[in-house]
Amino acid sequence: MRKTLALLGSTGSIGTNTLRVTSSFPDAFRIVGLAGGKNVALLADQVQQVQPEIASTANEPASLELQDLLHKRGYPLSKTRFVCGDEGHTEVACHPEVTLTFSAITGAAGLLPTYRALEAGKQLALANKETLVMAGQLMMQKAKEKGVEILPVDSEHNAIHQCLRGARRSEVRRLILTASGGPFRETPKERLLTVTRAEALNHPTWRMGKKITIDSATLMNKGLEVIEASWLFGVSADEVDVAIHPQSIVHSMVEFVDGSVLAQLGVTDMRIAIQYALTYPERWNCPLPSLDIHRLSKLEFHEPDLEKFRCLHLAYRALRAGGTAPAVLNAANEVVVEAFLNDEVPFHSIPSIIETVLDAHTPKHAFSLEAILGADAWGREEARKLTHRLCQA
Repeated sequence: MRKTLALLGSTGSIGTNTLRVTSSFPDAFRIVGLAGGKNVALLADQVQQVQPEIASTANEPASLELQDLLHKRGYPLSKTRFVCGDEGHTEVACHPEVTLTFSAITGAAGLLPTYRALEAGKQLALANKETLVMAGQLMMQKAKEKGVEILPVDSEHNAIHQCLRGARRSEVRRLILTASGGPFRETPKERLLTVTRAEALNHPTWRMGKKITIDSATLMNKGLEVIEASWLFGVSADEVDVAIHPQSIVHSMVEFVDGSVLAQLGVTDMRIAIQYALTYPERWNCPLPSLDIHRLSKLEFHEPDLEKFRCLHLAYRALRAGGTAPAVLNAANEVVVEAFLNDEVPFHSIPSIIETVLDAHTPKHAFSLEAILGADAWGREEARKLTHRLCQA
């Protein structure tokens, strides 16, 4: 049966790779809706390629620009309905013809349309970790209520999902998320005081968007993944470990109560995880080359330095605090990373500002979207005040 998809975040790295995967199986997938951001030229290419029922942009000016560009290219605008903003993205996610919503919007912006997709009973392929970081309890409860599954697309959680197929929760001792260690894995701690934007964006393994690349440099990305794993797989903070694995061949592992460890290995290409989520519960042939284990010289695993990479420590702290703490952590991180990318604050201030915001926050229950969005707004405002003060100093 042909799957009908809504693709949120279509112009990002995950979104573009998802379209590469679906185009390899034209008889198996139909893209009903696309939701992009401000990259109007790329979104126009995608609309022409898949001719969706609905397409959403970040705002109205971008939507008008998209329509004008498509009109000049001769695209029949009557084929597609054009919407924008949070409401538009939600319309894409919940379109009545959609059976699978693929959420790849970066950051907190993905929360509302992704949650609404679950409310509408859509199966969910999730590449937006911030959604579970902010609203894990709500998301998992809604998925259970609607009888739909959340399929992880992040390579680490996708690997865990594969390792757990057929296993019972009572058999699991711990999850081990691997991390490349980012560009500063071997950099002395004191050198982090002077690293540049260009150095932080120079990831040794993956080519990703700027925000997630900075998160990988601070290891906040791994911290957010720890929180995500806790909700996805029903484990506590003490049951999720992180191992620095520079080769990025082992994507994650599961240790069982009898001491056995299962690992998922593969080439470093996100299309494998994307295809797994799209075709689950089946496995299909993949056009990518196989992993040549005979050419693997070594596989290294190291314990992360939590003093050097404070963001990972702060993520564990927020997970243990619970409630709205993870939403505040994520909000503060998004603000300060943006400030760093704009050359407004130094790299080493990222964990310091986040920690100050967490110190000032009293966690509340995260039982509603209103509570979560309120905490998100508070965390952003506090982080902005701190970054502004630092800019003025």
